Amino acid sequence: MSIGPKQALYAEFAVVAKALGSSHRLEMLEHLAQGERSVEGLATRVRLPLANVSHHLQQMKRAGLVAARRDGKFVRYRLADDAVLDLMAALSRLGTRTLDEVAQIQRSYFDARDTLEPVTREELVARASDGRVTVLDVRPADEFASGHLPGAINVPPGELEARLGELDPSHEIVAYCRGPWCVFSFEAVAALRSRGLVAHRLEDGYPEWRAAGLPIETGA
Repeated sequence: MSIGPKQALYAEFAVVAKALGSSHRLEMLEHLAQGERSVEGLATRVRLPLANVSHHLQQMKRAGLVAARRDGKFVRYRLADDAVLDLMAALSRLGTRTLDEVAQIQRSYFDARDTLEPVTREELVARASDGRVTVLDVRPADEFASGHLPGAINVPPGELEARLGELDPSHEIVAYCRGPWCVFSFEAVAALRSRGLVAHRLEDGYPEWRAAGLPIETGA
């Protein structure tokens, strides 16, 4: 028996939903949102066997979540469309509103480090234009080089203590990372506040900033 167009569409949308049904795949999408990665590079970041990562990527490629290109002997993957960011944000909003487990994790880890409202993109644009803020990118150096907010200082995880002298104590510091739940920014803000500095988080991360059409810079 043939199915109608609506049912056919739902069947295709279900392919996308099924491809998202893995915490490993969601983590991979977060990494790919920072920039292109080879299978090998992604496997190192997510700490999974190469064969497992390749399988996950193939499933997400079939679902239209990621795209690939060949670069010599390597295959490099990226997000297929910025709409993937919208999809991940929707998952986050829904989980935050409806799942008790999410609320418990948020209270026990994230709120313990930062209970204040994050700075919005619009607020950061206004503050940066007035020269009142230091923008701190706390992602690894290779992600920073792929793209970052204009004028941002890159202080990768583990380097903050040694580089506090580079930060102007008279400036407010706004830290950002890979996305709204990236632990690096929460840890950085907590560490900076413990040393008496005024610090806040950006509401999300570099991928959302870029997808919003705001200016970015590349290079170290």
